[in-house]
Amino acid sequence: MAVAFLLYVFAEIAAIWAVGSAVGVLGTLGLLLAGAFIGSWLARREGAKAMRAFMDTARAGRPAEKELTDGMLVALGGVLILVPGFVSDVLGLLLMLPPSRAVARKLWLKRMEKRAVRFANQRRGPVMVVDSEVVPEQPQPRRDQPTVIEGRIVEN
Repeated sequence: MAVAFLLYVFAEIAAIWAVGSAVGVLGTLGLLLAGAFIGSWLARREGAKAMRAFMDTARAGRPAEKELTDGMLVALGGVLILVPGFVSDVLGLLLMLPPSRAVARKLWLKRMEKRAVRFANQRRGPVMVVDSEVVPEQPQPRRDQPTVIEGRIVEN
């Protein structure tokens, strides 16, 4: 982790140096400030969209992991944009844009699912993750018919 942080700092310094060499000190400071202002505006806009999507999904009674993850990624993108530097601005901008955020969300959810299963296996032994959905209430089945719950079992 320390090596990754050092590589990030080195990349930020190299990017600022390169931009500074191309446009000068005042131009570099202007670009950094413009990135912060535009990024904060974009974070506010995308954050509001993510919040509205979460509220609509919650009102509908559907699982909201997509909307929650989008909100988390928008917040992370906002923090990255507000950190001074061009590399962090580009990473934050990628998290703000819906197409690249969808890719990041997919990777994040896959990683968290694996970590959850690994953690549960360490604590309680092997477990199964059941992927299912809530269905609307239906009329009571006849007594001679068993209740059927459809789903699929996901094992890692």
